[in-house]
Formats: sequence, C-alpha cells, structure tokens
Amino acid sequence: MKLLSKLTLFITLSKLLIVVLFVLLLPSLVGYVSFQYSNYYLRQQKQKVLSEIKQNGIDYYLQGDSAYASYTMLKEEYISILPAENEMVRDTIETSKRVVGGDTLTYRILTHELTGAPKNYILEIGKTTSTIGEYNNLLQRFTLYILIGLIALSIVVDLIYTNILIRPLTKIVKTKLLNRKFPFKEPLSPIKTSTTDFQILDRSLIDLMEKIHEAFDKEREFTSNASHELMTPISILQSNVENLMMEEDISDEMQDKISAMMRTLNRLKKIVNSLLYISRIENDQFAKSDTVNVHELITEMMEELSYRLETKSIQFTNTVSKNVKIRQVNHDLFFQMLYNLVNNAIRYNKENGTITLSDQYIRGKRYRLFIIDSGAGIKPEEMGTIFNRFKKSGKADSEGYGLGLSIVKSITLFLGFEIKVSSEYGKGTVFSIEIPQEKVEI
Repeated sequence: MKLLSKLTLFITLSKLLIVVLFVLLLPSLVGYVSFQYSNYYLRQQKQKVLSEIKQNGIDYYLQGDSAYASYTMLKEEYISILPAENEMVRDTIETSKRVVGGDTLTYRILTHELTGAPKNYILEIGKTTSTIGEYNNLLQRFTLYILIGLIALSIVVDLIYTNILIRPLTKIVKTKLLNRKFPFKEPLSPIKTSTTDFQILDRSLIDLMEKIHEAFDKEREFTSNASHELMTPISILQSNVENLMMEEDISDEMQDKISAMMRTLNRLKKIVNSLLYISRIENDQFAKSDTVNVHELITEMMEELSYRLETKSIQFTNTVSKNVKIRQVNHDLFFQMLYNLVNNAIRYNKENGTITLSDQYIRGKRYRLFIIDSGAGIKPEEMGTIFNRFKKSGKADSEGYGLGLSIVKSITLFLGFEIKVSSEYGKGTVFSIEIPQEKVEI
C-alpha cells in the first residue's frame, strides 16, 4: 500500500474513531452541560431574589404571611421562602422531589438560608428536571452535526496538506526509482522541497545512482577495451597454431595437442566476441528503428537451427500469432535474443524432446512470448544467477559459461523488454518475454 493511501486511511479512521467516541459520550456530556447550565441559572435567580430582598426587604415577598411560594403555570419552576428550623442550612444544589400544587415533581433545587431578618428563612428555587432535559436531543443532534462537519472539513484539510507534504517524496520515487532504467543516461536533478528528510533522501539517491553509473561505465569501458586488446594476441596465437598444423613433420600426438589448443583458442575467441557484443549493446551502438513480424522472425531463425533439431529428434512447434509485429526494435538483436534462447533449449533438451514458442496478448495490458522446452531444467538454487556473466548454467551436463543468457538479458534491457524464467528441475524450462503494449502492433 502506498504511503499516501496509508496516511489517508489513518486520518479517516482516526477521525471516525473520534466521532464514534464522541457519539458514545455525547449524552453524558450534554447532560452534564445541561445540569451545569441549570445550576448557573438557579444561582442567577438566587442573586435576583437576594437583590430584591436587599432592596425592598423580605416583606416584599412575604406580604405579611409566614411563608411565600410561587410557581409557573406549568409548574416548571418555583420559588419558596419558608421559616428556617433551628439548624443551620448550607447552600446546596441537588435533585429532589417536591409537591407543588398537588403534583409531585422532580426538581433541580437550590437551597439558601436567608439571614439578617428578624428570623431566618430558607430560600428554595427549583427547576424541573424534565425541562432541563427537554432540549438535550436537539442539542445532541446539533452538536453531532457540527462535529461531523468539522471532522469532514479537517479530513479534507489533512488530506490536502498530506498530499502537499509528501508530493516531493512521490516525485523522488517516480524520477529516481520508477521511471529510471539502468544505465542512467538522463541528468539527475534534485527535487525542490523544504523538508530536510526528503532533501537528504533525494541527495543520497542521486549520489548512489551516480556512483552506480560511474562503476558501470568503468566496467563497460574495461570490458570493451580488454576485449579489443585480447583479440590481437588471440588472432596471433590462432595464426601460429594454424601454421603449426600445416607442418608435415609433426607427429599425430602433437597434432592432437595442437588441435586441442585450437579449440581452446576458438572458445576464447568466442567469449571475447560475446563480451564485445554485450559492450556494443550496453553502449547503445544499435539502432531501434525496425518493425519485426515475430512469426516470420521465428521461421527465419529456425531455418538456421533446423539441423540441430534433427540431430536430437526434437519436435518444434511455433504457435505465435502471424500478424503480431513489434515496433521500435533492432531486427538483429531481436533475432539474436530468440536464437540464444532456442539454441539453449535445444542444447539442454533430451532426445525426442519438444520446444514450443507461443504468445499471449491481452489488449490494453501486455504481450508475452514464451519459449517452452522439455529439457533438463534449472536447479532452484541457481535460478537467480542464470543471467550472470561467466556463471555456468545450472542445467545438467552444462558446458556453457552463461554469456548466451547474459547477452539475452542485455538485449531485453536495451529493447525495453522484461524476461522471466520458471523451471522444474529435470522436467523443463519456460522463458517468458514481456513486451510493452506501446511496441505491439496487431
């Protein structure tokens, strides 16, 4: 999962968790707020009563009676002033029941002792709990709507900010990793960002890629120079050995030894030529302007390999579509790539074996070529190194040095293809070449 997707998921889930927790706690919170507001309201009412008593005296309420009681029409609130008992009454606010007008109702009651008059009185101011909670549902819904709106707004803001924040990282991945093909030819420019971590990562990747490219250039230059330099002494040795073979007075034993030397020189010459070929590929010395009909190319290739098929009685099948063409490639390199793969399939196949070339086309997605053989297969522990140079093949009775498959790998990279291999040791091997959709013409 991408970093942006993970951050988006985290932000969304965290906000949803907040909403869920808030919804669970909302009734208690609203109830608490309502009661706190009711307490505040009762204290305000008390201050009004005390202010009027201070200004007009307690008779303003009693009017000659021993007590005072007043309540609203629906009995939602009441005020009472009663003579105090001998005990001191502390100021309290509590929920209790009272009989008002013949009805027993539950009130939130503030109790206060009035002193300073000829006798002490108890002031009670009550508000029914039903009126306290009647707006709770409305308040809860209103609060929830506000919360959801704020959460949605915060999610949008967080996502926009997160997207802006990690945009440099996305550019680093796209320009330095995803869209880069080795060897790196385009100049590496740093990404503009104010985030120090991204600057360090970008600079480190640029330095690493430059070092890799420098090392690759040195290896490529060495391979090219060494191959060219080796060709001269090899040609001289080959010429000298050929001259020796022309001598009439040498023994048969010596003739056999000279022939062995010639075979060794020929093998060495073949290795050097392969290295030069790889060097030319890696130095982009081949044009990519040809359009190749795959089926016709395979037919052309099999004309050269038919004698080898007959030698081992191998059955060859070509089921590749006849109308598939590959654009922007090099004909000779494409030919060499398939030639090496089929040649290997013949070399390591069994008597009366089979080789099949087939393809698979999924419109709008991919095109694949398959080279399937019934040969010796590759050992699992050697699957990861078969394309390495000078790595002996993992197939049974191997005589090769891995340059054939190394050339195949270099060609596929140069042409922009991708090669994969699967094998079951002792039963056969399948090479698949995936060709980009934009190069395929049907």
